[in-house]
Formats: sequence, C-alpha cells, structure tokens
Amino acid sequence: METNRQNEIILKVDDIYLSYGHVEALKGVSLEVKRGEIVVLVGANGAGKTSVMETILGVYQSQRGVVTFKDKDVTNLSADKIVRKGIYLVPEGRGVFSSMTV
Repeated sequence: METNRQNEIILKVDDIYLSYGHVEALKGVSLEVKRGEIVVLVGANGAGKTSVMETILGVYQSQRGVVTFKDKDVTNLSADKIVRKGIYLVPEGRGVFSSMTV
C-alpha cells in the first residue's frame, strides 16, 4: 500500500500554454510530480520557469492545458483558491544565511 502512495501523482501539468500579448511564454509544458518528490525547474533567464510556477499557482491563466492537484482540476482557479488547496510557492530568499559563504 505504501508503494502505491509513493507512486501517486500529486501534481500534474498537462500541455499548458501562456502568452503575454504576442509573446508565447509557455508552449505545451507538461510535468508530473509524485508524492515525496522534489522537482527543480532549471533554465536560462527568460526560459519560462517563473511563468510555469505562476500559471500553476493561478497568478496567470493558462490559455490551454490542464493542471490537476490530488486528482482535482485546479486549472485557472484563482490564486487564493489554489493556496487553500495546498499549492504555494516559497520564494527564494537571498538573506537566509547571509553570514555564510559558499
């Protein structure tokens, strides 16, 4: 039974599109996150990482595609409703360990 929960897809983004005017920011983005997974979006500045997250979070409305969380369609819900369902972003903090160096 525990193995089934570990393989459970908790967040699914399927073929989302987002445009800012005539600029296509996201074109057919899909991803799945299983329970317990840690996922990182990596890319150059302007690649669409923030746009993906903000579309999942309801800040921007996807023109196409589906976002599901715990098997419930959350596509284009308002940001406050998405937060209440348990999806939120912890922004990068640059001053958390300001006294330390790498």
